[in-house]
Amino acid sequence: MIANAEALLKPLTIKGLTIRNRVMSTSHAPGYGKDGKPQERYQLYHMEKAKGGIGLTMFGGSSSVAIDSPAAPWNQISVTDDSVIPYFQQFAERVHAHGAKLMIQLTHMGRRTKWDTENWLPTLSASVRREPASRTIPRAMDKHDIRRVVKAFADAARRCKEGGLDGCEISAAHGHLVDQFWSPSVNQRTDEYGGSLENRMRFGKEVLTAMREATGDDYVIGMRMSGDELIADGLNHEDCVAIATEYARAGLVDFLNVVGGQARDEMSHALSLPNMSFPVAPFLYLPSAIKREVDVAVFHAQRVTDLATGARAVAEGHVDMIAMTRAHIADPHLVKKLMEGRDDDIRQCVGAGYCIDRIYVGGDALCLQNAATGREATMPHVIPKAEVARKVVVVGAGPAGLEAARVCAERGHSVVLFEKEAVVGGQVNIAAKATWREALSGIPRWLYGQVQKKGVDIRLGRAATPEDIAAEAPDVVIMATGGVPNLGHAKGHEHAVSTWDILTGRVEPTGSVLLFDEIGGHNAASTAEALAKKGCLVEMVTHDVQIAQEVGTTNKPVHLRELYKLGVVMTPNTELIEIYPEGNRLIAALRNTMTEAEEERVVDRVVVDYGTLPVDALFEALRGASVNDGETDLDALIEGRAPRWTGQKGFALYRVGDAWTGRNIHAALYDSLRLCKDL
Repeated sequence: MIANAEALLKPLTIKGLTIRNRVMSTSHAPGYGKDGKPQERYQLYHMEKAKGGIGLTMFGGSSSVAIDSPAAPWNQISVTDDSVIPYFQQFAERVHAHGAKLMIQLTHMGRRTKWDTENWLPTLSASVRREPASRTIPRAMDKHDIRRVVKAFADAARRCKEGGLDGCEISAAHGHLVDQFWSPSVNQRTDEYGGSLENRMRFGKEVLTAMREATGDDYVIGMRMSGDELIADGLNHEDCVAIATEYARAGLVDFLNVVGGQARDEMSHALSLPNMSFPVAPFLYLPSAIKREVDVAVFHAQRVTDLATGARAVAEGHVDMIAMTRAHIADPHLVKKLMEGRDDDIRQCVGAGYCIDRIYVGGDALCLQNAATGREATMPHVIPKAEVARKVVVVGAGPAGLEAARVCAERGHSVVLFEKEAVVGGQVNIAAKATWREALSGIPRWLYGQVQKKGVDIRLGRAATPEDIAAEAPDVVIMATGGVPNLGHAKGHEHAVSTWDILTGRVEPTGSVLLFDEIGGHNAASTAEALAKKGCLVEMVTHDVQIAQEVGTTNKPVHLRELYKLGVVMTPNTELIEIYPEGNRLIAALRNTMTEAEEERVVDRVVVDYGTLPVDALFEALRGASVNDGETDLDALIEGRAPRWTGQKGFALYRVGDAWTGRNIHAALYDSLRLCKDL
């Protein structure tokens, strides 16, 4: 067991509410709300954490208390009327049945939302200051607005108590309405709600006072806040300590949930939701400093990805509870595994930010490496045994192949895994070579450990042949052979090299490099960084309207920051039409996609990313001998039942991951999980 585990497993009591351990998941926005309510999907997602041993799980990251703080964006929860109470009651019953406590976060978003959605009402704030993230200009709140919103918070708190929730917190972090009043970056008022810090704290005090009056002194109410906004014109650390101290002294809060940063623009988003480019627990010093000054419980969350770090934070007295929100998205059973002495079975969060990045483009939160998270109604976290044990051959030990082997072994099947390379990991090994994305290597490392423990017959350095597969007399053959770089369709594309060539070191470029990106993902941006760090003069060109267009909110700013720092020239709205040699250099012909104007670059090397093409020679060689001609039963796959060829004499043949078509790590894992769980 990890050091200081006893500190994590010790109960915590807050105002008569006893939480069974010091591990929690903070309120966040998975995009699972339906009609403004936390319905079955939302509830099952949190219930899985309760089954997995968590002490406290919080939901409804930014649940709206008023109609001019719309819940529709990001499929949020609305606590604006009593119709939500039965859903809270059902939710609480589900979580309590497994021993965990359940709380919600309440907020008014103020300017940090959209006006052109749901009720089409103006956004509002302390003052008229545009927020870059939401791109809205709010109106300044009148006194009657303040009274109305204060009452809305109080009414929402009452609904939480009547719904059987164990407590609630207000969001005064990430640039929501309460901290819009606090922060001098927003609040320019000259009345009793502006000016001095004491005045700027007034609105939040009125909110919490009204919530106390609505719920009684015995109900647990807390506040999420920043310990330092980390922006030049915002709240500094001393301001935040003063706010925390005053609110705690006044008896307005029973706990403080302290984070670092703000979220008003692209870069501050990335800072406040740190990805794998940041060290573990980068802002732990902020709650630690506040805990020294207050006599209420202090929580903290921000890139605490492993239990050892969380245990140290609690044992050393920095915080009373440690939040491992994204860590629970990766593995909702991590506390249970700790208690059972199975630390090495914990699927550790790598900090990819895929879960959060999907939310900010209107999607639902999904884990890059755990395809069951958010799909608890249809995808198992614990794989059930099959009624009939079968022989399964998997070819390829990238993420898709490793997951297929893992799930089939969990089902009780006899599994042989072929991999032509001497190591597992596939394309992840290439991606992990790119500057700050090394943590991706944790994905195949965990999967490999699991298939070893499950007794999979692993044959590394062995390129499977039809004869090898026939010798195993399989019932099922799963092709996870991955893809190879696609050099694209520009005339003369044979003169280009791929991003793989650069990251693997097969090609060592010097001088000037034109990198053309047709995909808009991490690959090209990472390669541009790697090239520039080697001393190359790099121009990154893309057909898209911006560089790294498909990369999400918590990752794109980090790429852009590095590209700017390294002097990479960024050219959007441009396509590559031809490459040809001239002397010992290359000419890259480009066309502007808006004006169709053409121009040329003289460079030493052209690097391209057009995605991948499936490696399918072995699949094609096998399909004629298979009982299904290599066809995937799509209806069965979607409906969650065994394919129609199951049990026939001979072998069924399937493709997963990039061997089917090039997508991403999550798609590869999901392919394998939903196919193999029913084999």
